[in-house]
Amino acid sequence: MQVQVNIEKNVEHGIGLDEHVQEVVQASIGRFGEQITRVEVHIGDTNGQKGGPDDKRCMMEARVNGLQPIAVTDHGSTLHQAIGGAADKLKRAVDTAIAKRSDIRHDKPVADLVQPEEE
Repeated sequence: MQVQVNIEKNVEHGIGLDEHVQEVVQASIGRFGEQITRVEVHIGDTNGQKGGPDDKRCMMEARVNGLQPIAVTDHGSTLHQAIGGAADKLKRAVDTAIAKRSDIRHDKPVADLVQPEEE
């Protein structure tokens, strides 16, 4: 799974934000294995220098084989909150979409579609 991270220029962030995003995405949806080809992550700050509550935004879009792209957005007071919230939403959305696909098209349980994690 390829993870592409796009950070708006007005977002103040430290070194390692890309790696943090990669780790969070992998931890949340890595269990879906090769079913997800790419995840695009867009990070922004809606108020810029002015600040404000929940002004950090993270949008994630997953490309799942055989399905339309799945996109979610979350806002938080910090970048880490927004990224974590979006990753949780994406995990639930992908799980639901794959479950619906398996119920309708394949008549297989979701567990049969998901590859187990290798440790």
